[in-house]
Amino acid sequence: YETTTPNYGPRSFMPAELQHPHSKYSQWKFKLFRVKSMEKAPLPSETQTEIGASLGISPPTAPNIEADHGGGLASVMKLCLCRICGMVLRKVKGPVHDVHGDLDDASKCVLRKMGCKFTSWPDILLKVFKVDVTEDAESIHPLSFCHRCWLAAIRGGGVCSFTRTKVPEWKPHTSHCYLCSPKNPVLRAWKKNGIQREQWVKNITHCQNDHLNTKLIAEKLPTDFIISFTCLVCDHLLCDPVQSPCGHLFCRSCIIKFTHVLGPHCPSCNVSCAPDDLIPPAKTFLSTLYSLPLLCPCEGCGEHVQLGLFKAHCLNHELEPGTNKHLSHFQSYLLTNKGGRPRQHLLSLTRRAQKHRLKDLKSQVKVFADKEEGGDLKSVCLTLFLLALRSGNEHRQADELEAMMQGRGFGLSPAVCLAIRVNTFLSCSQYHKMYRTVKATSGRQIFQPLHTLRAAEKELLPGFHQFEWQPALKNVSTSYNVGIINGLSGWTSSLDDSPADTITRRFRYDVALVGALKDLEEDIMEGLRDTGMEDSACTLGFRVMIKECCDGMGDVSEKHGGGPAVPEKAVRFSFTVMSVSIQAEDEQEEVTIFTEPKPNSELSCKPLCLMFVDESDHETLTAVLGPIVAERNAMKESRLILSMGGMPRSFRFHFRGTGYDEKMVREMEGLEASGSTYICTLCDSSRAEAAQNMVLHSVTRSHDENLERYEIWRTNPFSESVDELRDRVKGVSAKPFLETQPTIDALHCDIGNATEFYKIFQDEIGEVYKNPNPSREDRRSWRAALDKQLRKKMKLKPVMRMNGNYARRLMTMEATEVVCELVPSEERREVLRELMRLYLQMKPVWRATCPAKECPDQLCRYSFNSQRFADLLSATFKYRYNGKITNYLHKTLAHVPEIIERDGSIGAWASEGNESANKLFRRFRKMNARQSKAFELEDVLKHHWLYTSKYLQKFMEAHKDSNTLHLSMYSWSSLEKLH
Repeated sequence: YETTTPNYGPRSFMPAELQHPHSKYSQWKFKLFRVKSMEKAPLPSETQTEIGASLGISPPTAPNIEADHGGGLASVMKLCLCRICGMVLRKVKGPVHDVHGDLDDASKCVLRKMGCKFTSWPDILLKVFKVDVTEDAESIHPLSFCHRCWLAAIRGGGVCSFTRTKVPEWKPHTSHCYLCSPKNPVLRAWKKNGIQREQWVKNITHCQNDHLNTKLIAEKLPTDFIISFTCLVCDHLLCDPVQSPCGHLFCRSCIIKFTHVLGPHCPSCNVSCAPDDLIPPAKTFLSTLYSLPLLCPCEGCGEHVQLGLFKAHCLNHELEPGTNKHLSHFQSYLLTNKGGRPRQHLLSLTRRAQKHRLKDLKSQVKVFADKEEGGDLKSVCLTLFLLALRSGNEHRQADELEAMMQGRGFGLSPAVCLAIRVNTFLSCSQYHKMYRTVKATSGRQIFQPLHTLRAAEKELLPGFHQFEWQPALKNVSTSYNVGIINGLSGWTSSLDDSPADTITRRFRYDVALVGALKDLEEDIMEGLRDTGMEDSACTLGFRVMIKECCDGMGDVSEKHGGGPAVPEKAVRFSFTVMSVSIQAEDEQEEVTIFTEPKPNSELSCKPLCLMFVDESDHETLTAVLGPIVAERNAMKESRLILSMGGMPRSFRFHFRGTGYDEKMVREMEGLEASGSTYICTLCDSSRAEAAQNMVLHSVTRSHDENLERYEIWRTNPFSESVDELRDRVKGVSAKPFLETQPTIDALHCDIGNATEFYKIFQDEIGEVYKNPNPSREDRRSWRAALDKQLRKKMKLKPVMRMNGNYARRLMTMEATEVVCELVPSEERREVLRELMRLYLQMKPVWRATCPAKECPDQLCRYSFNSQRFADLLSATFKYRYNGKITNYLHKTLAHVPEIIERDGSIGAWASEGNESANKLFRRFRKMNARQSKAFELEDVLKHHWLYTSKYLQKFMEAHKDSNTLHLSMYSWSSLEKLH
């Protein structure tokens, strides 16, 4: 029948709408190979093309004759002739179109341009040719129309005809037909291929001994009636019938095997038909099918038995002695147990065997769910299980099942599991051991497996959310899905530059800021609601304040013993979202909708860049931080468009570099080291001037001024000497490369002042005011006495370098009283007490997050207290402060009120959160990182970012004391063993 297929040439291109699902050469060859492998008796003269055509693999331009095996010559007629003009399809060039089908995309597009809105061919044929094809009978009318009629319909715009086509009057088929002539080559090919097709279908389905033949029907029934109960694949009576979307009926096993071999299409009409599309036929049809009278094949029986009872009837014959030999043909159909292994319990079977045994029940339950419960099969099965448990008095299991059905099961959500893993510093392998232990011990999957945790991680790490910058950032990629990158990317080295000998990893700055904002999405939207602002109106004018921190961590090398430790120093750069505010269009003042409640917590300090480098290595530090500075400067000039609360909103960022200690500030701003004559990073005062006038100074330094002074230092425009030039630039001797905010770091201010008091205590124990030049041995003895007293009375162990905790314990009245026990003079004791009292009244002012609210009285008295403190130092402790003063003591006395008046706070902008996070670096590196230098920084950076996620912190808070978490707490002992 291939003569009706249009000739497109040997390598012609077939339109997309005419492609059959299996017409690609590789798939077609694969299907052909599978058919050939099952073929028992192929004809020697056949070619591959004939085999493919006879199996129905060819494209549906002309439906092959095997696809319609209605059993009569009418099938030949209706496949060969055009429904509209009656022409033989093989004589008309071009593809063939389905009369009852929907319009293909190309036809629909053309007709829509001409004003036709029909979507199916029956409507168009009725308009153009005035013929109603919806009432066609398949046994009389052809199913296709030719390409010539298609062109007529297209030219008429789907509503009128410009041809003289006369639609023939179709009548039932008779023997006086040209197509039925013995000389007709189509008929001969059909007969030949029909025999071969029957053999192939037998080899595909193997159902000869499983399904009943139509010859067993006892009564003389009409042929069309019998055909309606016959499988269109194997020509047997339907067994476990299913119906395709096109309305044809098959045995379930036959159509599944057929589509598996020849592709997912209907054997009758070639319409696409996948196994998932099959549905059970109507109940009325099934009742009629199972009522068909069959003649029992046993000799001497001759009884008429209904199809539905045929199996039981034959089973009774088998149990009788001397069973008829004809019954052996129905052994496989009867599915009788012939002995062998006994029937196993359902729960002991494999999953595949369980599915096979429950197949019928599952289909029945599915029918019920589709009919009664809207297709919710899961709810029906769970409810059945619940009723079975209740009826068996298994109420504990039933309660657990009911809790799971209502969404409050015993399992923790992936976000909670991820929060537990990150906050308890578990590596992936440790978490997996705990997960398996809990699952095996309790029998319940309380914790989620690792792959669900990884899916939850992706949404929390930078690079997941889309965003846009307006205008686009200079020299920064517009892609948003950027994760952890090499910290040196973006640094363009010249020929004179040596390659940076460091390992560094970071997030792109703008991507990290987007991740931080999306992490705060709930808080920002809640702030909008709390301030009474209209959510939909607030899309512009968002202002985000960022605190930047950078600190060296010193030696972080792993100590393994066996030789000297090789120093491996690291530097961390991080940021904190301090506040988000908005200025509405009609409002004059900004409204703050989010303020970080714990700005100095390591939980709010998000890591941006990790690098193995010494903070004193100026060249490498600038090479790594240079790209960050470039991205930061680009973001200052642009605004971020980010979806927040379901609407795109505009954000502008303001950066304040305040989380640096004095060493880092001097490094970034190009100042001389802290031992310089120029004592302060905020003003131009020299050390002698600061000791002479301890209080009256103002903030004068700025980043722009430092840049100008560096240019003077570099060019020396006035041809001055080194000392004169140095005095002119006030200690600026290198180029500032990162803008910092002139302020005081409250943490290091505490530590610096405590170190100074520690030395004052030593001097007072040794009465240095009497002997200005003590020996080194005397100083050692005083220090030993002080350390012994503090250890004995305060339990303060001696430290090599002053840390924050030691400083906080030392700077108390209790510690002062302990020290006074070693001071011989009562007068000097009272001075020490007064000095500490004044300091403790001043300290809350620069330590408080909001001093105007937390300590308003001390803020008002600060200038008076600082003047009194300075008088005591210059008078009673003149031996120590004659012409010299420490850097932080100068800042404490001279600059605190001015900075608070300008910024509102000093303590909130301190680097304490970054210092605390330095400990986390060591812990994550030890517990969660791969040992390879190339990967460990990536792991530490990722886990540290997750540790700072507000989303995970809320889950930890919500589930900290919940019963759900307590259910799993019995496993923490085993968890500690894993640690």
